[in-house]
Amino acid sequence: MKFSKIPAATITRLSIYSRCLETLAQEGVKIIASDKLAQKCGINPAQIRKDLAYFGEFGIRGVGYFVKELLFEIKRILGLNKAWKMALVGIGNLGSALLAHQNFVRQGYEFAAVFDVDPAKVGRRLPSGQVIHHLDEMDQVLQGSDIEMGVIATPASQAQAVAQRLIAAGVKAILNFAPTQLQVPEGIAVENVDFTVKLDNLAYHLTMAEG
Repeated sequence: MKFSKIPAATITRLSIYSRCLETLAQEGVKIIASDKLAQKCGINPAQIRKDLAYFGEFGIRGVGYFVKELLFEIKRILGLNKAWKMALVGIGNLGSALLAHQNFVRQGYEFAAVFDVDPAKVGRRLPSGQVIHHLDEMDQVLQGSDIEMGVIATPASQAQAVAQRLIAAGVKAILNFAPTQLQVPEGIAVENVDFTVKLDNLAYHLTMAEG
């Protein structure tokens, strides 16, 4: 099922609901009231009901949500009922940390191919099992693969060129950790993760509190 005109913030909150429900399921909770779920997620109950209403009717009035059923539906909506393979470009400190982050695997995301341009790194097998390919090998490595996502962990000066290579190789979505805005064709999904933007937000709140 395709859903259009869903606010981006709603999709972000669905991910939060999914993580909370995963924890509840692991704890053996079968049913949870909407206010309790809201408290656990740190989100207003009315907001949860509004977000879920975009996709149908969930829960039972006066009872709450069945944890496993709602988790299943949210994962289906988000496309998390399948594994996603990714290509990572840039095996520096950040790229290496991403490879070692176990949450990716737990949530169904696999780094299936990794790339760099440093001769000292190319050809080396990583502790996680992948062999580092040279960026020039991207078309060959990704050809015929089911890799649809790319992750960029390069310096900002290289990110745009890397994005163009990923797109040319068939990648349809990019998670960009480089501190620069990518220019991509229509139909290519991009999420930018700039840690300094988040720090700017914290600095603003601290400044307002001190003022």
